Parts: sequence; structure tokens; C-alpha cells
Amino acid sequence: MSSYLSVKEAQQRILKVFNVKPVEFVVLEQANRRVLAQDIIANVNLPPFDNSSMDGFAVRTEDVKLATHDSPVILQVVADIPAGISPALTIQPGQAARIMTGAQMPKGADAVVPVEYTDASQDPNSRLPEQVRIFHAPRPGEYVRPTGQDVRQGQTVLNAGRKLSPQDIGLLASLGVTPVPVYQKARVALLTTGDELIQPDQPLTPGKIRDSNSYTLAAMIEMSDAIPIRLGNAPDDPLVIQKYLDLAVDQKVDLILTSAGVSVGTYDFVRNIIEQHGHLEFWRVNMRPGKPIAFGAYKGIPLIGLPGNPVSSFVGFMVFVRPILQKMAGIPQGRGDFLRVRLAEPVESDGRETYFRCSISVEKGVLTATLAGHQGSANLVGLTKANALLIVPAGVKSLPTGAELEAWPISSDFA
Repeated sequence: MSSYLSVKEAQQRILKVFNVKPVEFVVLEQANRRVLAQDIIANVNLPPFDNSSMDGFAVRTEDVKLATHDSPVILQVVADIPAGISPALTIQPGQAARIMTGAQMPKGADAVVPVEYTDASQDPNSRLPEQVRIFHAPRPGEYVRPTGQDVRQGQTVLNAGRKLSPQDIGLLASLGVTPVPVYQKARVALLTTGDELIQPDQPLTPGKIRDSNSYTLAAMIEMSDAIPIRLGNAPDDPLVIQKYLDLAVDQKVDLILTSAGVSVGTYDFVRNIIEQHGHLEFWRVNMRPGKPIAFGAYKGIPLIGLPGNPVSSFVGFMVFVRPILQKMAGIPQGRGDFLRVRLAEPVESDGRETYFRCSISVEKGVLTATLAGHQGSANLVGLTKANALLIVPAGVKSLPTGAELEAWPISSDFA
């Protein structure tokens, strides 16, 4: 248990324990940002019928092929077609029908002349004229949205594994797909430990600090398409900590996530409790920040113990917890989030795989990384100023200005 795992090996050993969550069906109003569990195949054409893209007149192009501003063609207006009806008539030679945007094209007509190219009133509430002068010769299909222009019946329009966006929700509504098949969200029990912790609304007293990790981690769980179950903050008392962990077991969560208590200090009880009531897979990883990362199970529930320092906790979540939640959510795994950047300054490391907070900007068309303040593992301000984590590989102790590395975006700058 004393050896240090590489980050990659630790990730692999953790990920193999978890599986994709089962499928559930939710109404459209609850589908935004959920992960699609099945391919969506269109069961209708969109649009479902030929329709006008303009307010104007539905015509036969053969009738108006010689129409110009100086020599208009006069047609008899035989119908008024608003949106929402299916016209029963057929346009005959020498005839036209006034038509609104989105209205179904009548049989016989193969183009629309916008009202601006006629002598008709542009007021849609105006009286239907008996005749209309056409000043424009449209091409067949002009200002007509044909059946299936956007989507053809039988076409796969959205693939499983896609996180649904507002525009996806609109498409699903257009296709009549409701309820929507999505993966269930994982439920993560969250516990912070430490006698020194108080709540944000409490006044600071000597020796106390406000609990930031539970709020940061809960928000990160939500951003990772999972549901945080906040157990609270436990004092450094093994019996109380065990009581909180038992609450998580009772709620049948998918993962228990703790903060602090996994190192080798006198009051680091979480690791010992895991060993007594479950099993500990590993607890040290060759990384900085966040070397003490515990992984195992408590009474059959997988458990990850993150360090107590805020930045170490944040980085540990990004490196180990986020991939788990993405896997359970059905999000395809990959390295698509990573960017290749160039150092704007020299960087020193200690040989462990290191995650420096950095700020990425574009200079002369090149993504350039600058360290965001001092890199102490309690420096939350530096974390708020950073927009990425700069990854220095294990075994590397120094890099010059201009060296290229991978960076992991952590802010909406790269959304």
C-alpha cells in the first residue's frame, strides 16, 4: 500500500469499477443538459409539407415567367391560405393564392412571390384582392421550403452520448419525441471532515476556517451531470464519521466522496474507517497537488477520499471523480477537452505529474500559458483567476519558455 501509483494507473483502476447508469425517460422540460441514451431517428419529415418561407402569393412559375416590374403579369386570386390549414384547392393556370409564412403550399403552385414584388397590400389583415400584379419571375421552388428540407424520415438526427442543448430540445419537440431516453444521473454522497470547519454564515473564531470544499464539490458534481447528496460536515471523531458514511449507504448512492481525513495525520480517520469496514484499493498517487487520494469501498459503496486542501480537492475531483461521473452519465470518454499550449515562462516541478493553475491567452495566433499566481494548495484565489490546468508530466522537473504542454480548460472561456 506504500507505493505511489501513476495518475493513469489510478484512473484506470477507478474507472473499471463503474458502469453506465440505466436508461430512464424524462419529459422534454427535464431533458436539457441530460445525456441522450439512444439514437434519435426521425419518424417524420421536417418540414412535414411544402410550405412558404415568405408572406406572398403561391403561383405557377409557368404563368409568371415573363413578369417584370415594367411588364407585370396579372393573376386571379382564388384563395387565402393562412398557416395551420391544409388547402384543398389546386392552383389552375392564371391563378394565385395569397399565402402566409409557414402555410402549406397548395397543389399546382411551385413557387411563392413575396408580397413586396406585387401590387398587393403588405398588411396581412387587408382584404383579399380579386387580382394581383406580379412584378417578379420566380424560379421553381423559390421561397418554398420543401418537405424534408431539414430532416428526412428515417434520418438519425441525434446520437446517443450527446448532452442535450436547448436547440436539441427544440428539435425533439418538433419530432414529437417525448418522453426522452436519457441516462439516469449518478447520486454522490458528499462528506467533509474536520474539527476546524465552520459554515460560511458563521463568524470566524481562532483556529477555525469556513468550509469551502463542500460547496465547491457539490457544484462540481452538478456540473458533471450527477446529483450531490450533502451529508454535512463531520468532526474528527471516527464514530461520527462512520455514522455519516452509514447514512450514505442507507441512501444507496453510487459513490461516496469525502474531503480530508485520508493522509497520515493523527486525526485522518477516513482512511482507517475504510480499511475497517470495507477495503482500500490505494491511497497515494504520484501527482501534485493531491497526492493523498484514497480509493476503495465502504460497506459495498465505492468511495473516493480527496485531500482537504481546497486546490488539491479541486484537482483530485477533476482528475479522478469527473471521469467517473461522465462514464456513469454515458458521456463518451476521450481527451477532446485538452489543449496544446506554449509556455510564456519557465516552469519548475518536483518530478510528480503536476497540475499548475494557469491562464491561457492567444498571442499571435498561439495558445500561451502563464501561471496564475502562487501554486499553494490552499490558494483558492489563484484557482478563480485560472482558466486551465497546465499538466507537467511525471519525471519532468523543469521546462523553458516556449515549451509545449497539454492544458485542461476549467472555465467557460473555452465552452
